Amino acid sequence: MKIAILNDTHMGVRNASDIFLDNSAKFYDETFFPYLKEHNIKQIVHLGDYYDNRKAINVKSLYHNRKHFLEPLRQLGISMDIIPGNHDTYFKNTNNPNSLKELLGFFVNEVAIIEKPTVIKYGSMNMALLPWICSENEQESLDFIKNCNAQILGGHLELNGFEMQSGIMSDHGMSAKEFSRFKAVFSGHYHTKSSKGNIHYLGNQMEFYWSDCDDKKYFHVLDTETHELTAVRNPHTLFKKIAYDDTVDVIDEDVAGKFVKVIVKNKTNPELFEKFIDKIQEQETHDLKIAENFSDVLPIDEKVEISVDDTQVLLDDYIDATETELDKNYLKRRMKDIYTEAQNLEVL
Repeated sequence: MKIAILNDTHMGVRNASDIFLDNSAKFYDETFFPYLKEHNIKQIVHLGDYYDNRKAINVKSLYHNRKHFLEPLRQLGISMDIIPGNHDTYFKNTNNPNSLKELLGFFVNEVAIIEKPTVIKYGSMNMALLPWICSENEQESLDFIKNCNAQILGGHLELNGFEMQSGIMSDHGMSAKEFSRFKAVFSGHYHTKSSKGNIHYLGNQMEFYWSDCDDKKYFHVLDTETHELTAVRNPHTLFKKIAYDDTVDVIDEDVAGKFVKVIVKNKTNPELFEKFIDKIQEQETHDLKIAENFSDVLPIDEKVEISVDDTQVLLDDYIDATETELDKNYLKRRMKDIYTEAQNLEVL
């Protein structure tokens, strides 16, 4: 038996922007469900963060979710077991109430919401499913981790020492040693794919922010007999970085329907650069940013380099440069949380 694993789909991300709703529809319509149909896969396990906004879901997101995910699920005779992630729960200290229970109830024959640590048998394999660990269920979860009868665990875990997003490591959370008894642990929550020992963070399936750019996205298929995990690439991308250097060949880029950032390495011919930018703008991109070194227009004795970079990088650099006795890693995490919430308020 083979099961498909999803996680961190974040339906309604970026304030339910049509751009990101359409991108998720493209993934489900053109990649995910065709693969499941071709390989006769009838079971999905979702490892949390099905919805994005923990406080409210708008009607447009619900419609998109029903049309492009829940109805195909029913039409193809596919079942899904799902655990709550931190974005699915209204409060931070308890997993109830959660948006899964309130909003997926109509599809009771297709969707089973796993609200407590549970072992489910798929084929010949026992798989432990562990919902988001909060203060209310922490002891129950720890006991389950130690005593459950399963070789494989799927969860929405916050572990120390793993990449939260590409290049940014977590310095908080549980120790991976707590899960050493399992043959393999598959987890959502962190949005970049990484593995260390028996722990496998699967990464999100779609691009949501600039931090996802050039970070390949996959959904996964688990063979319940061999425990082999297959990563299936999502070919649809939304973010594109272009390194511009007119001292070498300037290549025309296909960037229609994408967020684009041009990073200027060398610009010796302003007219050629303007033509290059014009060609990009003709393609109807969602957004275009130009990151350029402006030192050539500064006074000769001025040593400051001005550049445009990702906001998160600028925030981290600012904190690093600040003289303070406060925990800088903690400040970075808090600023990242605030920045992520601010992005969710964007209207594109």
